[in-house]
Formats: sequence, structure tokens, C-alpha cells
Amino acid sequence: MSSRVSVIYYSATGSVHALANAVAAGAANAGADVRLRRVPELAGETAIDANPAWRRHVDETKLAVEEAALEDLEWADAYAFGTPTRFGLPAAQLKQFMDQTGGLWQQGVMAGKPATSFTSSQNLHGGQESTILALNNVLYHWGCLIVPPGYTDAVLFPAGGNPYGTSSTGTEGQPDADVLAAAEYQGRLLTQTAVRLSHQH
Repeated sequence: MSSRVSVIYYSATGSVHALANAVAAGAANAGADVRLRRVPELAGETAIDANPAWRRHVDETKLAVEEAALEDLEWADAYAFGTPTRFGLPAAQLKQFMDQTGGLWQQGVMAGKPATSFTSSQNLHGGQESTILALNNVLYHWGCLIVPPGYTDAVLFPAGGNPYGTSSTGTEGQPDADVLAAAEYQGRLLTQTAVRLSHQH
């Protein structure tokens, strides 16, 4: 039985988008049926236009990646959520999507499903861990089973060894190969966890 994994993320200039692609690839390589979805952009055109990298990423992905919908949460057996850090917290765009899940939460749709988180920041100590921990607060309320990478594979160490979730650093928009390998592993681990849980039902 294959698992269904929704990889839902927000990315401004492309770093988290690259991580999301790697997580999705890892899940698919582990046999999952994967939906890669971006949450809607909330920022105004003026703000986006002020940053050429932001404008470029918005234009490149608006048709290439479908927007996330609540149905993607109902469909999936497991979730991976990605966001850049915003002062040590998840971006408002992803939070707004999560804030719309009250009805599904009341129905217990997300309860008991494995979930994992990943992030990116400009600076090495730019709030990566606190962002993942804050994002996971939503997952606790949903009743999800948090799946952290921990230190469960050697591939995690060259990427910085973040046990909470894969995180990238930099301003150029593209995580390096080590970080992408860790993200791929995180997607694979999530899928393997979902499969194990399904066999116990």
C-alpha cells in the first residue's frame, strides 16, 4: 500500500521551494503518491517587485506549482510543511493556510497522521529551530505525529545536523547539495513512517 504525502510550503525567493522539491522527491522515491503545493502569496505586488528574486520566483511558480487547498490535507496520509523564517516564526502565508483548517481539525481529519517540517533563513542563526518548533505547535493541536529527522542518518551531518528538520542558509535562493540530500532523506523518512503506521491499523 502506497502512502499519500502532501508537501505544502511557502517560498518567497526559492530556497524553500527547492527544499520542498527535494522532500517531495524523497517521498516519491520511497513509493509515495505526492502532491507538491504552494500556499497563496499574500504580499502586495509593490513589495514583490522591490525584490527581483522574489518577483522571479513568483512568476516562475505561479503556473508550475498548484496552490494548496484544504482538500490536500484530507487526501494525504502524511504531511511535510516548509516555510522561511520570519523573525523566528513561520511565514504569514503558511500560517494563514493553516488557520483555515478549523473545520477539518474539529472533524479530526489530520489527527494521527505523521507530519514533518523544514525551513530556510538568510543567516546561520536566523531562527531556523524556533521556526520549526513554532510550526509544530499547529501540528500538536491537529494531533499529528511529529516526524523529526533527528540524527538517524549520516546524510544529515554535512547539511548542518538539524534534528528538528532540514534547514538551509543563504541569500542566493538555492540550498547546496548536502542540504538537498537531507531534505530528500526527510521526505523518505516521512513516507516510511506513514507506511509503518498504516500496517498497524
